[in-house]
Amino acid sequence: MEQTSRKLLTLLAVAALVGGGYFLVNYRLELVPSEDGSRYIKITPRSEAASDTSLPPPGRGRTLAAPIRIATWNLAGLDARRWSGQQVNDVLVHILSRFELIALQGVRADQEGLLLKLIDQLNAAGARYDIAADRSRQPDASLLCGALLFDRDAIEIDLALAEAVADPTGSFLHRPLVATFRVRGPKPDEAFTFKLINVHTDADRAEEELDLLDDVYRAVRDDGQEDDILVVGDFATDCENLGPLGQMLDMTCLIRRTPTTLRGTLPVDNILLHRRATTEYTGRSGVLDIMREFGLSSVAAREITEHLPVWAEFSPYEGGSVVLRDGEEGVAEL
Repeated sequence: MEQTSRKLLTLLAVAALVGGGYFLVNYRLELVPSEDGSRYIKITPRSEAASDTSLPPPGRGRTLAAPIRIATWNLAGLDARRWSGQQVNDVLVHILSRFELIALQGVRADQEGLLLKLIDQLNAAGARYDIAADRSRQPDASLLCGALLFDRDAIEIDLALAEAVADPTGSFLHRPLVATFRVRGPKPDEAFTFKLINVHTDADRAEEELDLLDDVYRAVRDDGQEDDILVVGDFATDCENLGPLGQMLDMTCLIRRTPTTLRGTLPVDNILLHRRATTEYTGRSGVLDIMREFGLSSVAAREITEHLPVWAEFSPYEGGSVVLRDGEEGVAEL
């Protein structure tokens, strides 16, 4: 019996390797003795998360002092066929409703109508979500673009100032999208304000694009309007290989170890901030495990996207933060 169990354990481990690094990084296989002396295989999560990284349930009863939750999620590959599936729709609505602001990547330039339908579904329960996107039309509708989905009851934005960075030389396949936000609730002069740069790095030209992101960051920072700047999105690599942006003094990646794709072992999706400037960060962040949350198979999860949502929490008050605590990241449950 023990030999059979060990053989099965080996087969499961091999299957996990074939299925990708996500399983092995996030789940542990072990032989556990039972009362009759035999052993069985137990699969348990390998969570890096501290006990407070789980997300609270959805609801519109947000108080003035409640933190805001900002997420980034690459929906690459989510076409109209997949989007129309009931399970995919349910998962999307359930996940997106947990955040006040979501930076999306991987949406085709001609799929804005699908995003608007998704917003209608989110708002059917009484929410007031809206979308900000690059208003300059892509020359090729098949190109992927970024969008910012936000809850108007929690965050306000000047839509006229939401635009992609100027890129006359065509250095970026997907131009970073920049917008300025202010949290609703506190008095305007006390509310947390910030700029967000939504990044979607092309894997085939990652080195070239990453070399320019520090220039984008400085241009946004040096306009003198805001010192709290979040750089979020798909960077096509981990924190150790972000190039000049990652080497800037006090620039911090919130996700350093946890994989952010179903197949991968690296956090290619991330949220970056300047740890001294953005003291509003509460120290809570994580990667949302959609397979565990919804009981999805890897095949069903990939019908949505290969990527997992990455999130972080911020105080609604300017300068009002909990001390930043390193290392409290993990695969978070809803």
